[in-house]
Amino acid sequence: MSAYREGDTVVVLVPARFTAAEEREWVETMLGRLERRDNRRRPGERELERRAAELARRYLGGRVYASSVRWVDNQQTRWGSCTVEEGSIRLSRRLEGMPSWVVDYVLVHELAHLLEPGHGPDFWALVERYPRTARARGYLEGVSDTARLPWTDDT
Repeated sequence: MSAYREGDTVVVLVPARFTAAEEREWVETMLGRLERRDNRRRPGERELERRAAELARRYLGGRVYASSVRWVDNQQTRWGSCTVEEGSIRLSRRLEGMPSWVVDYVLVHELAHLLEPGHGPDFWALVERYPRTARARGYLEGVSDTARLPWTDDT
């Protein structure tokens, strides 16, 4: 038995031999487990701000500070965005439940924009200070491909 997310759909696998009552019971159990796992992976906005501050210190020399970091529901083709003038960062809720190192990559990417607004060589030199950049980009590219979303390097 297992439960996982496939885009916006939750898939629960149970043995075919289960009765309807056993299936309902196990679906409920597996949905509860999936929700608890998601809650462990889903940092709140205060935690996102703390993570952004730590990532900025560790990988960007503490030269940048995000005035706010929050989850948003209106980003369907981007993983994150920032407003340089305000120092605010927004992360797509589609990142919720993804590994923390993927969320960290998107945070570093957006923090780097607060120092280098474009996607030129200086920007990528900053982003690549995060050791899992290539892995996280590959992960997001795979998710985008599976969901048939356009993939761009500008999160």
